[in-house]
Amino acid sequence: MRTWLVDTGPLVAYLDAGDPGHTRVVDALDPFVGQLVTSSAVVTETMHFVSAGSSGPRLLAEFFAASRMTIHDLCRPPELGEAVRLMEKYEDVPMDFADATLVLLAEALEIDEIATLDRRGFSAFRTRPGRALQLVLDETGHGKRRRR
Repeated sequence: MRTWLVDTGPLVAYLDAGDPGHTRVVDALDPFVGQLVTSSAVVTETMHFVSAGSSGPRLLAEFFAASRMTIHDLCRPPELGEAVRLMEKYEDVPMDFADATLVLLAEALEIDEIATLDRRGFSAFRTRPGRALQLVLDETGHGKRRRR
């Protein structure tokens, strides 16, 4: 089964029809068959952004339930230390805590694909074995890679 990590940007864009990334995100997520995975840090960050609208938090909770999103909490001391290590390594990109937790999840769960609008950041970030993540929102044709 295909598994995608999900970053904050696509979640906000999915729920906000006025967001510039809305159509691209909906076109990728609606037909997706597989497991969506994120971190509690992404949930917190997304909840902050969608709370500007009165129905945003409820819509986000409904999306998580409908999509059967798996949410991992990476807030134990060893994980926090690893997240900080990554944030320091990529401070020039920059990398925030939510980004770091997604890279840690990619390592732990051996996931290679991420739905993100942060092309600059996630093009630079690498897992500990040096693996790059595949940016699925850069794909066309539901899983076929763009020809370069």
